[in-house]
Order: sequence, then structure tokens, then C-alpha cells
Amino acid sequence: MKQPRAWQRMLSGRRLDLLDPTPMDVEIEDIAHGLAFVARWNGQTMGDFAYSVAEHSLLVEQIFTAMNPKAPVKWQLAALLHDAPEYVIGDMISPVKAAVGPGYETLDDRLMAAIHIRFGLPAQVPPAIKKQIKKADKISAWLEAVQIAGFTVAEADKFFGKPDPNLAKNAKIQLRPPLDVRQDFTTRHATLMELL
Repeated sequence: MKQPRAWQRMLSGRRLDLLDPTPMDVEIEDIAHGLAFVARWNGQTMGDFAYSVAEHSLLVEQIFTAMNPKAPVKWQLAALLHDAPEYVIGDMISPVKAAVGPGYETLDDRLMAAIHIRFGLPAQVPPAIKKQIKKADKISAWLEAVQIAGFTVAEADKFFGKPDPNLAKNAKIQLRPPLDVRQDFTTRHATLMELL
């Protein structure tokens, strides 16, 4: 029986095996391009442009850095790349991830390990850092929910937790063309890589 194709050709020319990804097949330009065109909230957001995973990632890194100003640059980079596997597997809302089951998480973990190794991070982020990135991720989700996804504050509080009011008041969701977001994502990545 013929095995189904499990790789994807990337715009860089790389051939990424989704079941057995290697760091050599990961390029930041592919990640930035893919994430800039993947819509959060299944595209169910207000505005003329979808709110992309790349834009979300920039915001999560900004929130993480504001909450952890003394964090080493490598953890800022981990925050920027926290959803990087979605450049090839897409963004699924939490209820769909739960329905798909552990297979999605296994695929995500393999891709994340390859991405981290490619950019000089440990394959696994320490649990304490992962928790802080997740906290920034939830604050971002709260802001997105209230500002562009039609949630009431009470609904957002229930699903994502009440954010720190100082962080919430200073963060504004941006809806921009994908190519602008892609450029900002690659620029931020380059800046963090230079500081490592």
C-alpha cells in the first residue's frame, strides 16, 4: 500500500517532512510568510484584513517582554515563535484541537522542536518559561476577543482570564496587510537573533 505524502514544498524550495521535520528544512522566511497568511479565529474578526498568526505572535512577544523585562533574549525569541508550527499545520481554535485529539499536539511538538533547534533554542522550553509565554498568549487572546472577535468583556474574562489592566490598556490590536506583517515578523526575528 502506497504511503500518503507527508511533506510540503515550501516557497524557499525546502521540502518539510511533517512527520519527521528536521531543523535544516526550516527557514524563517517560510515561517513568516505562512503565519502572515494564517488567520486567527478562523477569520471571524472585524476589519478589512484577517488578524494573522504572525501579528498575534508579535503581540505575544511584546506582552511577554513587558511582563518579563529581564528575560533572556532566547525566551523572547521562543515567545515570538510560540505558534510557529502553524505556518504549515494552520491555526485551529481550541475546541477543534480538543476534538482532533493528541495527534495534533504530537505533530505540533515535533515541528516546534525542529524550529527551536534551527534557531538555537532548546527543543523543549522550560516549563516556567512556557507558562509565562502561555500567560502572554492568553492576554493576547483576551485582547483579540474583545477588540476584534466580538466577545464581551465578561465572555473574554471567562474563557481567557482577566488580564493585567496595565497590559490590556496599552495593547492595541492591529489589522494590516499580510506582507507588512511578514516583514515585521522577519525583522523582529532578525533583531532577536542578533542579540542572542
